[in-house]
Amino acid sequence: MKKLIITSAVLVIIIISISIYVRHWRAVNDLNISLQDSTLVEELPPLPPPPMLYGFIEDSFYIEHGSVRRNQNLASILLANNVDYSTIHNLAENSRDFFDVRRIRAGNPYTVFFSPDSLRNPEWFVYEINNTDYLVMQLTDSLKIYRDTKPIRTVRKSGAGVLNSSLWNAMRANNLNPMLAIEMSEIYAWTVDFFGIERGDNFRILYDETYVDTVSVGISEVHAAHFVHKGRDFYAFRYKEDSVWSYFDEEGNSLRKAFLKAPLNFSRISSRFSNNRFHPVLRIYRPHHGVDYAAPAGTPVYAIGDGTIVARGWDNRGGGNFVRIRHNSVYTTVYMHLQGFARGLHKGQHVQQGQLIGYVGQTGLATGPHLDFRVFQNGQPVDPLSIEAPPVDPISEENMERYLEYIRPLKDELRQIPLSMNGDQLKMASEQ
Repeated sequence: MKKLIITSAVLVIIIISISIYVRHWRAVNDLNISLQDSTLVEELPPLPPPPMLYGFIEDSFYIEHGSVRRNQNLASILLANNVDYSTIHNLAENSRDFFDVRRIRAGNPYTVFFSPDSLRNPEWFVYEINNTDYLVMQLTDSLKIYRDTKPIRTVRKSGAGVLNSSLWNAMRANNLNPMLAIEMSEIYAWTVDFFGIERGDNFRILYDETYVDTVSVGISEVHAAHFVHKGRDFYAFRYKEDSVWSYFDEEGNSLRKAFLKAPLNFSRISSRFSNNRFHPVLRIYRPHHGVDYAAPAGTPVYAIGDGTIVARGWDNRGGGNFVRIRHNSVYTTVYMHLQGFARGLHKGQHVQQGQLIGYVGQTGLATGPHLDFRVFQNGQPVDPLSIEAPPVDPISEENMERYLEYIRPLKDELRQIPLSMNGDQLKMASEQ
């Protein structure tokens, strides 16, 4: 009997121990499963953001797009979308600090946001002022109005091309933004004669192009360029020296010279410096101590260097409207046959390099629109195309090592751009 009691007690203890163990195992297993589940939840990718339009969630509205038609204004657009007169009047009055709605232009896009229900009540109106800015008007409640800007995307690109005619045509032939031609002409204005481009001249360039949506809105920065002109290499690297961004060559010399290479962009030389040229109007041979740049009437003319206007008016000897600028004790420049002068331009005024001074015309003794550009050195006429202007200060000695280290990878990247590159091969290195 005693033996039976002991055996029963042992069995009870064993059963209780097994029960406790099973419970503990189940608890630990449930905890592991819970942890695994939470880990799985954390590893799930986040839900994509909802599609947005002008800062609004698209799925929250019924949306209609349109473009301003000829002779259409804000009132006619909103009335056609069931907005009452009093609301339109209040919107027009309160929008003046953001945009004058009288300046709404035909062809510009607009969007109307309606309530998503069956009533389709107009709730918001958005008008695109330009490629980047837009005006937002609330059509209900407080009639909130504000102006905003679309997200701007900057894309790092590279391009290259061989010139057969002009820089502009080379850009188009290689499916590059033609505005790069203007950028490059400004960068190299002091070192490359773009009126003397030769077949076979070529370029490579690294730059940033900005986009709104999928539309290019311009070139933001040119980081580096390599231009081969008449067999000579011309490098340009954008670098900040003394808190000012400028362009320098591979040896740290500034590309900015004391004078611009030419006083206007993209034309042709119709007559060169000569001591005995046949005058097309007077029909006689006489000296022509200048360079004629043929260009359409109204083409902007710029001062080739800093200086003071010493004369502005009419030249009775055949020059028509003219401007004379004294740059220093050595050089003076004259711009003749102008159609007109820049607003506010007057004698005694100080002008800066690249400042607008007038427009190409046909005044005086001229058979067609052109600029007669003349340079005087120590009072004597000299050929403008033969002047070697001194450069601006180069990279300082203390910054030279840092500069050379900065341009080394840019120079390597330029060398790797194939000259046969076309638009489909454009390299988008990164997006900022």
